Amino acid sequence: MEGSLKQQIDGLRKEFQKELKSCASTKEIENLRIHYLGKKGPVTSLMQLLKGCTTEERPEQGRLINELKVELDVDLEKAFGKIGDKEIFNQIEGEKIDISLPGRRSFLGRAHPISQTIDEMLEILISMGFSVFQAPEIESDYYNYSALNYPEDHPARDMQDTYYLDEKTVLRSHTTSFQQRVLEAYELPVRMACPGKCYRNEEISTRSHVLFHQIDVMYIDQGVTFGDLLATLEEFYTKLFKEKVEIRVRASYFPFVEPGMEVDVRCTICKGHGCRVCKHSGWLEMCGAGMIHPEVLKAGGVDPEKYSGFAWGGGVERLFLMLRGVSDIRLFLENDMRFLEQFP
Repeated sequence: MEGSLKQQIDGLRKEFQKELKSCASTKEIENLRIHYLGKKGPVTSLMQLLKGCTTEERPEQGRLINELKVELDVDLEKAFGKIGDKEIFNQIEGEKIDISLPGRRSFLGRAHPISQTIDEMLEILISMGFSVFQAPEIESDYYNYSALNYPEDHPARDMQDTYYLDEKTVLRSHTTSFQQRVLEAYELPVRMACPGKCYRNEEISTRSHVLFHQIDVMYIDQGVTFGDLLATLEEFYTKLFKEKVEIRVRASYFPFVEPGMEVDVRCTICKGHGCRVCKHSGWLEMCGAGMIHPEVLKAGGVDPEKYSGFAWGGGVERLFLMLRGVSDIRLFLENDMRFLEQFP
């Protein structure tokens, strides 16, 4: 029995040394350790042979197996240290820095051009006495349409315009959906602005996208008039364009206002003479606006005989396109640094 065990130990030692010499990384050495000294390894299996030994043979054979185990462990540690030192050296060599080279210029991060524009618009509105209200992007059909006086058969409710998550839940198609939430949460008078993302199922082109940003504004109190709306719009756009602006209104239809109108500002680039930015019309289309419809006030529990209000809102990307002369709305979502770096 003793001779047989010694032969197995010698054979195992030779096989181990051969495999150890072929190891080229610390990972391979660790795998070799697990293979030979692990619970299911050949060295552990030798211990099972002791069960068949006599009481006199067992101490000597146990000693031989333990010596082999210690020997293999020592050889593994030496090889691990030697190869590990080489790996560390190679890593350091790869990461070596030539201090004579010029340093790499680092750039400070900054807000996205759309975020910059929204911040500027909100700063102006806050200075005019408006508060900021954040409404959810996932909205119910009630807040997005029904509470804003949209008829059940209104084309905007169709799947080709609105992203429906289920029968009664949508991705909001306009930030106007914040109006009833404000009326439910606050006592009158209210003077609120709501910025945020909107979604519409439209064909993506240079002038339209499925995702865009809007800012909606509303003011409700006793005695609010159409003149208040015009004065507020003129003051806001004068501050935004940083010069006195001339506005005009054109009749239009929106279910949630009566009367409804489109608001234009005389082009500040060509001063109304006509240019590429204003499409040679002399005017820039800014937003939709109007006096809040009595049915919308009633839906919010407001007496339209006692209170009145105005609302207006428009797209941020459209405004940015006109202010900066950008020709393609898709650029805002492509994260192309060549485009974004133009707007510090």
